[in-house]
Amino acid sequence: MKALVTFFLISGIIVSLRTRIKMMRWRSPHAKTQLSKAITQLVGTAGGIYISLEMLLTFLGIPEEIWNPALYYVRPLAVLSIFIAILQPYGYKLWLSITQRGG
Repeated sequence: MKALVTFFLISGIIVSLRTRIKMMRWRSPHAKTQLSKAITQLVGTAGGIYISLEMLLTFLGIPEEIWNPALYYVRPLAVLSIFIAILQPYGYKLWLSITQRGG
């Protein structure tokens, strides 16, 4: 099961990075550093989501014991953050298609 989750996580990261690179090609004429920019965006987005989720759980008073670290080999909140960051460019593309069609 862990191998399957790891496979899907790595596959999602690769597909998300490819989508981010394609989206940046339209913004910037320089193609030599697009992979590094895409990785930076992915990690920055995931980090921001992680901090926001951590603050939300702390604010709500949800104890960390719910996420039993003995059961997982990675922090579940970090995996959730990366998963949301992977889906972010697709949500953005969907949002653009909805707003451009309506406007």
